[in-house]
Amino acid sequence: MKKNIICVGIMVLIGILMAGTVIATSNPDPGVLKVALLPDENASTVIKNNEGLKNYLEAQLGKKIELVVTTDYSSMIEAMRHGRLDLAYFGPLSYVLARSKSNIEAFAALKKKGSTTYQGVIIANAASGVKSIADISGKDMAFGDPASTSSHLIPKSMLLDKGLEAKKDYKEHFVGSHDAVAIAVQNGNAQAGGLSKPIFESLVQRGIIDPAKVKVIAESKSYPEYPWSMRSDLSQQLKENIRHAFLNLTDKEVLKPFKADGFGAVTDKDYDVVRNLAGVLKLDLSKF
Repeated sequence: MKKNIICVGIMVLIGILMAGTVIATSNPDPGVLKVALLPDENASTVIKNNEGLKNYLEAQLGKKIELVVTTDYSSMIEAMRHGRLDLAYFGPLSYVLARSKSNIEAFAALKKKGSTTYQGVIIANAASGVKSIADISGKDMAFGDPASTSSHLIPKSMLLDKGLEAKKDYKEHFVGSHDAVAIAVQNGNAQAGGLSKPIFESLVQRGIIDPAKVKVIAESKSYPEYPWSMRSDLSQQLKENIRHAFLNLTDKEVLKPFKADGFGAVTDKDYDVVRNLAGVLKLDLSKF
C-alpha cells in the first residue's frame, strides 16, 4: 500500500513537471498553418489588413491559414521557440533572436524597387535644436522595442559610431513601436528617436507626423529587409510550396500592407550582418 502511494506520488510529480513544460509540435505537414505577423499595430487591424494574404496562401498551399499577432516581439519569439507557429514575419533582429532559440530558417524578405534591403533613420524634434547626432548628447532618445532592428539596433549603433553611448551620453527610452517613437519625438517627450525609414515616410504620408515638426537628421547604411521564416522541420515539399507561394506573389492588394513590390529569396547567412551589429553593441542576445 505504501509502495503504491509512493508510485502515485511520483506520477503526480511527473504530471506537474510535464504541465509546466511546453512541448513543441513537430508535425511536418499540419492541416492548419499558423502564420505570425509583426505586432506593430493593433492585432485586429493587422489581421484584417492581411485577409488577402490569408486567402492567397490558402489557395496556393491547399491548407487552412490561421493568422496570429502576438503582444510583442518577445512573445512572438517565444511562440516560435515552443512550436506554436509554423511561419513568422520577423524584423531582422527578432529573426536572429528567434533563430538562436528555434529550428527555423529565413526564406524570403520584402522587396522594394528590386532590393531586399532597407535603412533606418534618426529623427529629431525640429524645435529641440538637435540637428546632428552629436547634438543628442545629454538628450532623451526614443527607441521602439528592444528586439527591433531599425528602432533600436541600427540607431543605437549609429550613435555609438559618433561616440555616444546609451545611459552615459544620453537617456534611452523604449516606447514599444516605430510609430510611438515618431509621436514621442513630435510631442517633445524625446528630443530624438530611431525607426525604420519606410515606416517614417509612411507616417508622414498618412499625416500622422508633421514634417515641419520632425526632421530626419541621419540615415543608416542598408540592412537586410524583414524576413519571412518557417519551421525547418516542415516537410520538404511543403517548404518548397511555401517558398514558391511567397517568391511568386505579385498581387498588389495582398502586398499593400507590406508596402512592397514582392518578396525576394534570402537565407540565414544574409542576417550575419545583424548578428555582427549586435556584437559591436555588446548586446547579450540570450537576455531578449
